[in-house]
Amino acid sequence: MSSEHKIVDKLEEEKNLPDNDLTALIETDTFNASLFESADRVRKSVYGTDVYIRGLIEFTNYCKNNCYYCGIRCENNALSRYRLSQQEIINCCETGYKLGFRTFVLQGGEDNYYQDEILCAVISQIKAKYPDCAVTLSIGEKPYKSYKAYFKAGADRYLLRHETADDDHYKKLHPKDLSLQNRKECLWNLKEIGYQTGSGFMVGSPFQETGHLIKDIRFLQELKPEMIGIGPFISHSSTPFKDYKNGNLELTLRLISILRLMFPHVLIPATTALGTISPDGRELGLKAGANVVMPNLSPVHVRKQYALYDNKICTGEEAAECKGCLERRVNAAGYQMVISRGDYKRRIAL
Repeated sequence: MSSEHKIVDKLEEEKNLPDNDLTALIETDTFNASLFESADRVRKSVYGTDVYIRGLIEFTNYCKNNCYYCGIRCENNALSRYRLSQQEIINCCETGYKLGFRTFVLQGGEDNYYQDEILCAVISQIKAKYPDCAVTLSIGEKPYKSYKAYFKAGADRYLLRHETADDDHYKKLHPKDLSLQNRKECLWNLKEIGYQTGSGFMVGSPFQETGHLIKDIRFLQELKPEMIGIGPFISHSSTPFKDYKNGNLELTLRLISILRLMFPHVLIPATTALGTISPDGRELGLKAGANVVMPNLSPVHVRKQYALYDNKICTGEEAAECKGCLERRVNAAGYQMVISRGDYKRRIAL
């Protein structure tokens, strides 16, 4: 057995590796097949061939922040801004429920227009109308009391990618008013409150090195999230990073597999960004160990304006078209989309 296969087998068995072995897995692509097969085997042992669908509702593209990589950054004056009303959000949920969605993801920029009272009212209305559904929020850094209020209103999950766990690297990607310390504190607050918590990072972001990726993995081991979302960095033409190279498909897939082997029970999406850098990127993500996809439920007339990066796919499809296309892709890859909340399966102690 080659040394590469031994490393993969060790990771599958022990759910951990020293830094030097992790470096070998991250930097060497000669044993992708073995890594992907191991990750797929592990995800099937926990989740079978089920793929959970999340209905993504991008309800505002206003954002107070000015992150250097993001297309909806506040200084992008070329972007047409929008906000969905409470009724428009509910209409998206109604469409999604009829299509079989049992999780709704409310995602938006850090928009101060949506005060806690507004967001809590939206969450409460969704939960009252669809009590068998989960509500996931992805709206950035908030005070503890806000997170607590959303949870009390009925929010089940919260997605907040840390983006990079290295402080110096974080400073190169964000303006001075944002800090990695605060981002991490928010994640710990979410865990304490009781959310199913998701974090993650960009792959191939400007100035990223292998050591940064290892720090990302070590932070996730410390945090123990229920969801881990990673995707390739994709540049946007209206950001300071417009001329930087996009993230690499193969590296992203390797990291998905590594994360699946280290966190067998975690929920991992095959992201839209994967599908943007490669026509079969999401299918490859599933085969590498991912088990979640997120079709878009946002109204078609606003989808192109929620442009975190250039050339985003699925911006012109109605919800039913988006879901139908993705379901065919999932089936062709050997998996099945299921009607389920798709909650995290906690490890059962023996």
